[in-house]
Amino acid sequence: MLKKIKELFAPKAEGAKDSPVRDRLHMAAAALLVEAATTDAEYGAEERETIERLCRERFSLSAGDAAALVREAETEIESNHELYGFTRAVRETMPPEERVAIVEMLWEVVYADGHLHEYEANLLRRICGLIYVTDQDSGAARKRVMEKLGL
Repeated sequence: MLKKIKELFAPKAEGAKDSPVRDRLHMAAAALLVEAATTDAEYGAEERETIERLCRERFSLSAGDAAALVREAETEIESNHELYGFTRAVRETMPPEERVAIVEMLWEVVYADGHLHEYEANLLRRICGLIYVTDQDSGAARKRVMEKLGL
């Protein structure tokens, strides 16, 4: 099982196709990132670029693939405002330490504009509950992001 989890995040070979699980996981994570970015009704280029960068780095995607993933996630979020399906995919597919990494990505997105809106904080608390990340782990992830961004 650990091998399968590692394969989800390993760089794929040139020309290799994504697995359905990998596709579902990438879409779920990207959708959660887009939802976090749009929660304060100020979804701008800075937040979008942050999401694309995080997807490139975390999922070993090319710039084009990351941009396409984010566009698809934006469309998905516009048509479906229910988080449960996305959080379920993350919760069922990822081990605890990888779920904390997703939370860290979420904190980085909400702080991309330099401040935290109360709606964003509320959304992150809800997502953490749905993916079984403790307040302590979320707080530690938040501190790492704030330190990284110099906030």
